[in-house]
Formats: sequence, C-alpha cells, structure tokens
Amino acid sequence: MFTIGCHLSASKGYLAMAKQALELGGNTFQFFTRNPRGGTAKPVDEADVAAFHAFAAQNGIRTILAHAPYTLNACAADERVMEFCLMTMKDDLERMEYTPGQLYNFHPGSHVKQGVEVGIEKIAATLNQILWPEMTTTVLLETMAGKGSEVGATFEELRAIIDRVELPDKLGVCLDTCHVHDGGYDIVNNLDGVLEQFDHSIGLHRLRAIHINDSKNPLAAHKDRHEKIGQGYIGTDAFARIINHPALRDLPFYLETPNELDGYAAEIALLRSLRKE
Repeated sequence: MFTIGCHLSASKGYLAMAKQALELGGNTFQFFTRNPRGGTAKPVDEADVAAFHAFAAQNGIRTILAHAPYTLNACAADERVMEFCLMTMKDDLERMEYTPGQLYNFHPGSHVKQGVEVGIEKIAATLNQILWPEMTTTVLLETMAGKGSEVGATFEELRAIIDRVELPDKLGVCLDTCHVHDGGYDIVNNLDGVLEQFDHSIGLHRLRAIHINDSKNPLAAHKDRHEKIGQGYIGTDAFARIINHPALRDLPFYLETPNELDGYAAEIALLRSLRKE
C-alpha cells in the first residue's frame, strides 16, 4: 500500500487531522506536537484519541508522524535551551503513548561552535534521558542539509548518535529528500548509490519514514529550502524513482512542501499517478 500524506494542523485534534488527510487523498499525516516555536502543549483529549483510533482503523490510516518543534536543540551550548529541549521531548513522548506504535521525528540540533563531536555526544545524552524500555514510539533522527552548525548532515553523524544511545532499538531515521539533496547526496542521478551508502553507514532497517520535498537549490547547496514536487532541482522523474524504489516504496511518505491544502491535494494526486503497484 502506498502510504502518503502531508503536514496538517493539530489544533482541532487527531480525528480532524485524520478526516482531513482522507479529504486530501492521503492515508496518513504529520503534525507538530505543539506550537513549532515550542511552548506548552494542549491537554490530551482522550475522547478525541478514542474516536481517532476507531476512524483510523475503519479507513486504513496508519503510521502517523509527530514532529518536534523546530526550536528544540538537543546539543545547545546554553544549558537552559538544553533543559527546555529535554523536558519538551520527554513530555511529547509520554503523550505519544496515547497513540501507541507511531513515529516521533526531530531535528538532531546545532552544535553552535562547540564542534560536531560535542554535538553528537550531547544529542545522545539527551536521548538517553528520555527513552525508556517500555515505550512504543520510535524516535526518528532527521537527515539534515548541513546549513550552519547542524548535526546530522551526513549518514555517519547519525550513526554516531545511534551508537551512543543505550536503547538503540527505539531509534530510526527519517530521510528528507530536500535535505539529503542539499547535503550532497545525489538522489537524482544515483539513488541506488545513496541508499547503499545509507545501508552501509546506518542500515536500511532503521529507515522508517520519508519527508518527500523538492529543493529550491542545486545539489550540495546546504541551504534547506523546500520546493513543491516537480518544481525544484530534484524533479518529477526522480520522485517517481524514489516512491517506487524497492527499498523505499513500503515506507510512509510525508509532504512538507510550501503549499496550502489544495496544493497538497494536487501533489498527493501527482505522486499517486507516478506510483506503480
């Protein structure tokens, strides 16, 4: 089954997002756990969660992806920023247990002149404080574009984080097509080679989700500027290969393109037309 969806607003609850996903032609969705700039999350509405579970079961919605706020930095130089990140992610993961077995994605962080190695150590230390053996959520490290002092622009950096985490079975990776392209991985002309690199460095078994986005910038630009599908440097032909690749086709795909809802519906329809079943 082709699992495809987009980023939706969580303001009206899980059930509303599930219904909206179907209206747009999707069968999954991504959402921010709280305001993308951080802050306090709304209380969990258990009645809404129960209604969501029933609706999702009836309509084939599975593998939803929660996204941590962009402002979190698990390897910040400022201890107050680190503490805010830790407390927010811990709270998010506890709330995720209301929807068991789902995915939680976060940007690894920026080392802010501390150096990549320090960044890796701090990210792993944060994860070691918030993961617990009984949790059902898989936490995903997102591949980054390498702008500024971002950690996670190479597969090796992500593997280094995973290697330092005490519960590595709770971790996976979300591959962002714009980010890896901007980071220098040529998914347009050498998709097989990039996936071989990923498998060698991290292991394809850890690849759990795809952020499917075109890029406003050429290969290795290290800019991280998303574009609508087929309107950037990655292009429609490359996306057809990505969504049909044997190593990727069974993963959930999530759009984060610069779109309104009607634009997302058009992109979902386009990607469905490119899918070979």
